[in-house]
Amino acid sequence: MTLAGLDRRFGTDAAVLVPAVAHSDQVRAVFGGFPAAVVALCAVVDGAPYGMVATSLAVGVSYDPPMALFSARNDSSTWPVLKKAGRIGASVLAEHQGAACRQLAAKDADRFAGLSTRATGHGPLFVEGASSWMDCEVAGELAAGDHTVITFRIHQVGHGPETPLLFHDGRFPRMRHEHIS
Repeated sequence: MTLAGLDRRFGTDAAVLVPAVAHSDQVRAVFGGFPAAVVALCAVVDGAPYGMVATSLAVGVSYDPPMALFSARNDSSTWPVLKKAGRIGASVLAEHQGAACRQLAAKDADRFAGLSTRATGHGPLFVEGASSWMDCEVAGELAAGDHTVITFRIHQVGHGPETPLLFHDGRFPRMRHEHIS
């Protein structure tokens, strides 16, 4: 839906606020209208790769110690297995990795078929070509409605030259790079 379409349906200022009803078009429009980086959360568990994608990653939750957080749906079948790894690789996918994102989010496919990854000795599994990488350990979990908020303690980081993949309004828009003088 375009911004003009949202204006016609929901108004253009705070004076037209409506109740936040679970799963409503209004709530979906607000949540989907918030651009977010896409992160692949992956690890090797019992010798097999497991992974999922999230757009709820928040980095810089704490600088001392370095921490991040994200939320997982309570009905996720991947998260309960993934968290058993102890250490999880968080790869902030790069702008050219939209297909990898969709593959890692697939329910009925080999999420890692043809995907270039790198494992470490501690269990984290990283997606090659991403824009950033974090070696994370689960520090805590907190119930939050139909999701669980997970905090990560970050042990190691890496950053590449790639621009992050953004998810906005159901698509992967490209970032515009402008230099402000």
